[in-house]
Amino acid sequence: MNEKTTDRNHRRRGPRPGAGGRSRRPAHSAPARPATAGPSLEATPCDTTPIPFTSLSLDARLLEGIRDLGFAETRPIQSAVIPLAIAGDDLIACAATGTGKTAAFVLPTLQKLLTTAGTGRPADSKALGVVPEGFTRSRVLVLAPTRELAVQIEDEIHGLAYHTSISSAAVYGGVDMGIQERALKAGVDIIVATPGRLIDHLRQQNADLTGIELLVLDEADRMMDMGFWPDVRRIISAMPTDRQTLLFSATMPDEVVRFALEIVRSPKYLQVGHRSKPAKSITHRAEVVEESAKLDWLIEFLRRPLGPVLVFSRTKIGAERLARKLAAAGIKCTALHADRTQDQRRVAVEGFRGGRYKVLVATDIAARGLDIDSIHTVINFELPDSPETYVHRVGRTGRSNEEGQAITLVSPSERHAWGLLEKSVGVHVE
Repeated sequence: MNEKTTDRNHRRRGPRPGAGGRSRRPAHSAPARPATAGPSLEATPCDTTPIPFTSLSLDARLLEGIRDLGFAETRPIQSAVIPLAIAGDDLIACAATGTGKTAAFVLPTLQKLLTTAGTGRPADSKALGVVPEGFTRSRVLVLAPTRELAVQIEDEIHGLAYHTSISSAAVYGGVDMGIQERALKAGVDIIVATPGRLIDHLRQQNADLTGIELLVLDEADRMMDMGFWPDVRRIISAMPTDRQTLLFSATMPDEVVRFALEIVRSPKYLQVGHRSKPAKSITHRAEVVEESAKLDWLIEFLRRPLGPVLVFSRTKIGAERLARKLAAAGIKCTALHADRTQDQRRVAVEGFRGGRYKVLVATDIAARGLDIDSIHTVINFELPDSPETYVHRVGRTGRSNEEGQAITLVSPSERHAWGLLEKSVGVHVE
């Protein structure tokens, strides 16, 4: 939550505007599934040339916030999205992580709140539960797959809305519901939530979504991977149909396209960069290593890192065990996974961001939403189980057009699966 709601003692001011749970993945290795052609989406022609933020006719208070954060020009995804979103179009946007898509939806959201009055809709029969009288209704809902991403989005809202009276709250699991309940009942302008925790609040009649005018789904592909679509559908059923919807995804598999087309109206499809491919600023390496020798290889590599390193493990137990073995070998590292408390996860992320830890060992789910520009290397200790997972993993490096490298440790028995994944993703591997 921000300082304009109920409690901000534990929060930071948001990052710059351009900066970009529970796992159901099996523990065993699975061959990468090849990418398939999805339902037809015709890309809307758009100009992605960076332009001054001052040319976007944004509210002066937003421009002041942008200047405070030291940025003058848009990034490609922002150039494409912001004018159309301000115009009120429904959008389906595909862009790699680390390209500035958070600000691409936050800025038009804030502009809408500053320049239009709320609808004041009465509660309707679709809401989950009966909402008590006297609720002030929120106008914007942003759904994100993980608490880390929800926190970072709300931080960005706070940073950009610093000179306005716009209020927001981050609603996610792992913490007490009381503070969130008070913010929701106060009717904050923007709710940033993970689906599961928001469903909990709806069941307890803490939230009213009947005034939502704008719905944003961020990292929609990961929400599908995590099995959140049933919750997302229930949440959508509790809000008006005559709303604006913005859906963002780093990859665009068939399932995401089909779901997106169910919830948008006459959408414009924006493709910035290559669909389902990593950023061009990332170099890719494969190291063929016996399974029993992967730990020794990793320890040796981490003794001379070129910068912060993010290591991916497929399971929570595996991530914890690997982090302990690296620490025993003298590597300054920590683990990030869903079995850690919210405070432990916060300490891990802040310690990694601040340089206390040179290495972060994480699961796919826990690492969603990590927005740390300085990550130099991503290492896949175990083979990703799909092209989409590979794209999301390596997207933690090479952000903001900075160079990064992705290294995948491939055992001899995984070479065939790696070959299929490499072909599906379409990257050049050194």
